[in-house]
Amino acid sequence: MSYSVGQVAGFAGVTVRTLHHYDAIGLLSPGGRSHAGHRRYSDADLDRLQQILFYRELGFPLDEVAALLDDPDADPRAHLRRQHELLTARIERLRKMAAAVEHAMEARTMGIDLTPEERFEVFGDKDPEQYADEAEARWGGTEAYAESQRRARSYTKEDWKRMQAEVADWGERYDALMAAGESATGEAAMNMAEEHRQHICAWFYECPYELHTGLAEMYVGDERFKEFYDSMRPGLAEHLREAILANAARHTS
Repeated sequence: MSYSVGQVAGFAGVTVRTLHHYDAIGLLSPGGRSHAGHRRYSDADLDRLQQILFYRELGFPLDEVAALLDDPDADPRAHLRRQHELLTARIERLRKMAAAVEHAMEARTMGIDLTPEERFEVFGDKDPEQYADEAEARWGGTEAYAESQRRARSYTKEDWKRMQAEVADWGERYDALMAAGESATGEAAMNMAEEHRQHICAWFYECPYELHTGLAEMYVGDERFKEFYDSMRPGLAEHLREAILANAARHTS
């Protein structure tokens, strides 16, 4: 089969003008012409175009791309291996850059006065700003959100470490509770749910029972929250949801 210049432009996401330029400089000359003299591209031409676009994305000048592709000793598979290695290296560099930007955002947005070393020490691989935009969009107009932001800006390195230690301790105790076969509607689980609510009140914002039950639904309905709680113990998110609902019922009935 052969393809028109317009079809190839559509396949590759480039402009017809770009293909004309590649032809003019000898980088990609179509293998055939129609009876009317129009360019017709073969499958081999499409393979070469793919290689050109890979190298172009990697920042190679077009004359260097031509030299690489026209090397008579070059193996097409070697080109793919080379491109894979270069792309993998670029991805890793971009990942590291993104992590650095995220941690800079974390300090600036939350007003945390920590050195870079302290920020990495406190937050590790967790980014407290990961869902900041979404949180602001969902709750930005609420008093709870404003109070949470106000408190967070005042916390020191030791405050954050103490809060994380409390969460870890609570998670270990809830894990043990489930391992012991405690019912989600039993007193022990409800007490843990109440402790969970009090933790939110102490560190972030006032969390009445109605709001706490809404959070409970989010813990199982949003995969990100579910993953967080289930990382403490598989099934913990669902168990906690039931405990929160039971706890709210006993305090509001």
